[in-house]
Amino acid sequence: MSDNSKDITVVHLMRHGEVENPDGILYGRLPGYHLSELGRQMADRVADHLASRDVTHVVASPLERAQETATPIAKAHGLDLATDGRLIEAGNVFQGKTFGVGDGALRKPENWKHLVNPFKPSWGEPYIDQVVRMMGALNAAKDQARGHEAVLVSHQLPIWIVRSYVEKRRLWHDPRKRQCTLASLTTFTYQGDRIVSVGYAEPAIDLVPAHLRAGVKPVKGKSKAFGA
Repeated sequence: MSDNSKDITVVHLMRHGEVENPDGILYGRLPGYHLSELGRQMADRVADHLASRDVTHVVASPLERAQETATPIAKAHGLDLATDGRLIEAGNVFQGKTFGVGDGALRKPENWKHLVNPFKPSWGEPYIDQVVRMMGALNAAKDQARGHEAVLVSHQLPIWIVRSYVEKRRLWHDPRKRQCTLASLTTFTYQGDRIVSVGYAEPAIDLVPAHLRAGVKPVKGKSKAFGA
């Protein structure tokens, strides 16, 4: 009889590639936002990076940018792409608005009421709700790929929040300090049903424009991957 406590399962939580968003809209959960040409290159790069891995399950957020990022990975392994709504972007009251540095929604006093509690946060989906749904998606993928590897394509904030939870950090944070660059992989290794390590890799970092990399201070006129 096998000892399930010794089973090793790897779940890669991937952020999607760059999105075509010339107007700098915080697109959030809005439909119709697709990968740019550069974003498609990022997706292909990560598919090549994972081609030799023992991937048996690929799943994505229902949003187009996540589906398009996951497709070449699933194709490389001869797998059908699954969808899990729990991997969707975090809800945000500023969705559909511009949210730049020195301009956009923050200049309007009627929006300031949404900024009163950064610990919840008051402008969007509570952090703890993101933890619950993301842990559910991770554990479901672990069960589906037990003894092998799974790839889940999601969005920056939910990925960072669930990683912070697993690593026992506070959930409220400075968004500029998230280690979750476009097309990056945050990797959870399970022994049995317990996460024993978390890793991070950026297989497509050379394709990511400097102003979109993690930890870079936003510059006016340089749109970031809003609602990523």
